[in-house]
Amino acid sequence: MAGYFERAGGEDGGAAVALDEIEISILRSLAVQLLELIGPGERAESVGDELDALFTEGPSEPPSDPALARLFPDAYHGPEDGDQDERSQQYSAEFRRFTEGDLRAGKRENLLRVIRALDGLSGQENGPGGAVLTLTPDDSQAWLRTLNDLRLAIGVRLGISKDDDSDRLFGLPDDNPDKPLVMAYLWLGGLQESLITTLLP
Repeated sequence: MAGYFERAGGEDGGAAVALDEIEISILRSLAVQLLELIGPGERAESVGDELDALFTEGPSEPPSDPALARLFPDAYHGPEDGDQDERSQQYSAEFRRFTEGDLRAGKRENLLRVIRALDGLSGQENGPGGAVLTLTPDDSQAWLRTLNDLRLAIGVRLGISKDDDSDRLFGLPDDNPDKPLVMAYLWLGGLQESLITTLLP
């Protein structure tokens, strides 16, 4: 089970993975960095009245950081080439104004759930495959969304814009400065794929 998710024992449909100290440290570090990058978000309960929350405005402009722009893309594009016309820009700005704060809060909640789960492994006695992390179905969904967000953010940093671009990563020499980030990207992909397979009925 080391390094990849498998079905957890029991009938609840959860997942389990064995992680060693280095893997735990890497996952936690990446999650914390993304948490800091995303920043705070607001939900209705933090605003007070739910009706007021509907009219709580967030940003209307896309994030300047390319990784954040990938995580919070524009909702509307032009009809053909993907470039936005004036009307699409207006629609995207309005959509972003009333949704991005909540989306950021949701991603933060998922990241915090992952970080807390990893922190819970601290001090556990590691077996041959490492400390075993067992996730409920709800936890598994939070992990799945977080693994996807981590890969998207890292993919932007590596200049990956489509699936075909990832093929070149396998040929990078060991002395390439991007090699550690590439290894993390590929490893997260394996984790994500194994978790998806585990959660299939």
